[in-house]
Amino acid sequence: MYRVIAIVIGGLALAACSSTPDWMNLDALKPAPMMDTVRFESEPPGAEAKASNGQTCRTPCALALPANAPIAVTFTLNGYQPDSENIEPIANSNGLPEFRPNPVQVELTPAPPPLKSVKKPAAKKKTGAKPAAKPKPKTSAAPAPAPQAQQQAPAPWPATPAPTR
Repeated sequence: MYRVIAIVIGGLALAACSSTPDWMNLDALKPAPMMDTVRFESEPPGAEAKASNGQTCRTPCALALPANAPIAVTFTLNGYQPDSENIEPIANSNGLPEFRPNPVQVELTPAPPPLKSVKKPAAKKKTGAKPAAKPKPKTSAAPAPAPQAQQQAPAPWPATPAPTR
């Protein structure tokens, strides 16, 4: 009889372990990743340094980054081309990881000026009036062939009747 009770209690205990509530989560006991503070500097200062984990700051500045994996840092500043640096964790003499290079120094290159767009001349509005004829130059050569007559589009309003006398 005692064996049956012991087996039932053991089974209930195992079933309870598989359905622990969220507040009994043991993740809080896991150690946090080691952090290292990395300093960022840029020439000119004031660039935005954005780490691949989402942290950002304006140079000169420092960020505490988790030293468990390499991190890419992108530097951006208006009027300059963006630049990127990779920093990697390296174990130091006491066994703790730290990032190299530290400090991260970047010299930003000025961006080339934007290309000037060539503006097309504005299209002239067509009106119902016929343009004035250009005077022909006086030459002694044979007359040039007459240009083909241009067809004029009908006016959108009715023609005015001739004045009566």
